[in-house]
Amino acid sequence: MSAVSLLSSGLDSVTALAFTKKLMDVRLALTFDYGQRSALREIEFAKNVCDCYGIKHEVIKLDWLGNITKTSLVNKDVEIPIVSLEDISDGAAPEITKESAKNVWVPNRNGVMINIAGSFAESIGCEYVTVGFNGEEAQTFPDNSFEFVQAMDRSLYFSTQNKVKLLAPLIEFDKATIVLEALKTDAPLEWSWSCYHGGNVPCGVCESCVRRARAFKEIRKKDPLLVRLAVKS
Repeated sequence: MSAVSLLSSGLDSVTALAFTKKLMDVRLALTFDYGQRSALREIEFAKNVCDCYGIKHEVIKLDWLGNITKTSLVNKDVEIPIVSLEDISDGAAPEITKESAKNVWVPNRNGVMINIAGSFAESIGCEYVTVGFNGEEAQTFPDNSFEFVQAMDRSLYFSTQNKVKLLAPLIEFDKATIVLEALKTDAPLEWSWSCYHGGNVPCGVCESCVRRARAFKEIRKKDPLLVRLAVKS
């Protein structure tokens, strides 16, 4: 069995890649550049992850997707929301995270990327496309949900001659469980970039950074990325 991986270099996609690598041959990883703030950092980190595993890496430019995206993930005239640990706690008002998700939404991003990956998978004879979608983000991002995975899997069945399947190994996991899985599979988390910004170090206050920090705090482990950056500095 073999797969094409969607690899943004985030915590989830790196862990999904590591998990999939234990099961089958990952022949190609795709990183998409649609003008997001962290594009250069994501590409750099994804390449390093692929170098760790000896996987071919390709960067796909989607300028048109960036051009039609008005939210803060691409549009630098709009501020990326700042989120606290309290904002994402179980007792917090759901409106906060819903508003944060709305502010970083990219139109049909995951649908577009999965279909492109499906084309690559069919062309090189891979049976699977693997993604890092997970239960925690599915609460605010519907294109991370189990229902979305089922729908896209069904779509690929009809749109590819070899009936490519969509694999989402983390679909029931929260971030803490994802980190545990990553550590168990020796995923190169020191080369995973979750921040919505593209600076030299993670901002620590965007929702993606805060969720990542909470996960490591919950399992009482140090973030390998922050350890590496601290040593480097």
